[in-house]
Amino acid sequence: MEIFAQCHKVNDLLTAGDDAEARNELILLLEKLRQDGLEYSPLINRLIRDVGLFPYMEENTASWEERFIYQAFKVDVGGGEVVTLHREQSRLLNALLDGKSIAVSAPTSFGKSFVIDSFISIRKPKNVVILVPTIALADETRRRLQKKFSNAYKIITTSDQSLGSRNIFVFPQERAIGYLGLFGHIDIFIVDEFYKASRDFDKDRSPALMRAIINLTEISDQRYFLAPNINELKENAFTEGMEFLHLDFNTVYLDKTDLYLEIGKDSQKKSDALLRILGENSGKTLIYAGTYTNIGNISNLLMTNLESLETVLLSQFQAWLSKNYESNWALTNLVIKGVGIHNGRLHRSLSQI
Repeated sequence: MEIFAQCHKVNDLLTAGDDAEARNELILLLEKLRQDGLEYSPLINRLIRDVGLFPYMEENTASWEERFIYQAFKVDVGGGEVVTLHREQSRLLNALLDGKSIAVSAPTSFGKSFVIDSFISIRKPKNVVILVPTIALADETRRRLQKKFSNAYKIITTSDQSLGSRNIFVFPQERAIGYLGLFGHIDIFIVDEFYKASRDFDKDRSPALMRAIINLTEISDQRYFLAPNINELKENAFTEGMEFLHLDFNTVYLDKTDLYLEIGKDSQKKSDALLRILGENSGKTLIYAGTYTNIGNISNLLMTNLESLETVLLSQFQAWLSKNYESNWALTNLVIKGVGIHNGRLHRSLSQI
């Protein structure tokens, strides 16, 4: 009866035109069904269809209409991997396949990499250029594309690499200018977090990104710019001639609690709240610290208050760090407690591990 009542609530929200809240409520319901080990009923599958979350359907309990949609929205995302896209991913992919230049604002959970990979797999462009904001993200993107497209494309991340018959260039904006002589012609030019071309968001790095966008746009047939949390696109030289899509399509539920209202600037209350949250949640947790000082403070807090896990893997990793780095280093003492650190000063090999 509780499940039916929740379905009724989702349907009422859809009827009222509140698709975003309907998706939120349905995602919560799906998580409850997962935790209870329950199959999706035909009604659940129909609601999944109505909110556009097609990949979430369970084919074995779906009606033939839902099974048809699940299959119809499948695409090859490279490397022989076939996935079902959700409604807005498919809308965006179709716009790109139609040859449109798109500037899109979508949540971080949207699944933008599937759209990029699907476009490459289907359209098979000769030269693809992808600008990303950091070296770490460039490396992550390279590894993803290498796995899927290395048999058909040369994945280029440094200027000393020779070109192949088909190429995918991946690099941060600071490296872009050094590549201008290599391209000649670009089939699709992709910029992740393009809003950082504005000095309002990144004063130090925006000039390099602006210069890269201007120069590479001149030799590109098509552009695809991505960013989160942009409500409108003001007239500017960088996105001239592009269609703007604001896709407020969440695929995960975000439970936000504003603890800072009761904590204020009390460091002890902040530490107590963090330890309480960690104690109440057994899953993976991401802690964001805005400065190196805060990273150090949190590291000390966790080293003092968390119990060691003593698994074979973590013990071996700690021993390796002690031998090759430093036995008294914060990371060496944190890994045995199941805690890692990622920041710009960390060796890239360690951040990958």
